[in-house]
Amino acid sequence: MRAATWKGPDQPYVFPSHRISRQLRDDAKTPVVLVACGSFSPVTYLHLRMFEMARDYIKHQTQFEVVGGYMSPVNDEYKKPGLLSARHRVNMCSLGTELTSNWLMVDPWEGYQPRYQPTAVVLDHFDHQINEVLGGIETSTGDRKRARVMLLAGSDLINTMSEPGVWAPADLDRILGRYGTFIIERAGSDVDQAMETLTPWRDNIYLVRQTIQNDVSSTKVRLFLKRGMSVRYLLPNPVVDYIEANGLYLDDGPNSNTSPATENTTASPSQAPPVLQMSTLAS
Repeated sequence: MRAATWKGPDQPYVFPSHRISRQLRDDAKTPVVLVACGSFSPVTYLHLRMFEMARDYIKHQTQFEVVGGYMSPVNDEYKKPGLLSARHRVNMCSLGTELTSNWLMVDPWEGYQPRYQPTAVVLDHFDHQINEVLGGIETSTGDRKRARVMLLAGSDLINTMSEPGVWAPADLDRILGRYGTFIIERAGSDVDQAMETLTPWRDNIYLVRQTIQNDVSSTKVRLFLKRGMSVRYLLPNPVVDYIEANGLYLDDGPNSNTSPATENTTASPSQAPPVLQMSTLAS
């Protein structure tokens, strides 16, 4: 599968489903789709490892069965420092998944939108596409089960969710009550204290411990690039090649957000308001 490049919001949207497992291996289990919302500026190996850690946890400690995983790069209107255009971020995520994974996908829908989309709305979008449009996941008997869409995030997310006024209460209830989340432990995060505030949704919050600590972040990667330092082996090689080919993250100026007219895709084998949502992955 060749990595797709950003086609722009003026192009017809097609939900990516080429890697969803359409049939359960174990009919007794509940199909689950992992969705990571975040800046991904740029995507790192830690972002990819979070999916793998969550899938291992789900396989060995739950009655879920993972049938798909998605990255959903945040809309440009999120206005976060260091946030590259959605076009570049979708391209990099596509390179990082299509060329290194056999089950992860990138959905550009959130980036396509004309305005910022809260996390709850993004999860609603996935739920609709997978369970209504695709009809859910088939069992060995031909019956269909609804897939459980669940948010995948770092433990800093739980800390922000436990702080009054950061998240809209209705969104919290929708994200944690209706969908649920898998939280990857991060060094320095006091998850236990945060969980006390989120007791009403405790049964829908799954904490995944890191057995090998990894503190790579997009922020650190951007700093390395700005200083002219190597970021190889912190990011997938195709992503590093794309960054170098497009001259991204060299400073805080225009080359950190290259215009569409100057985009260089030769490195590819092919071509908001925080009260509603905080970045849910390492940034």
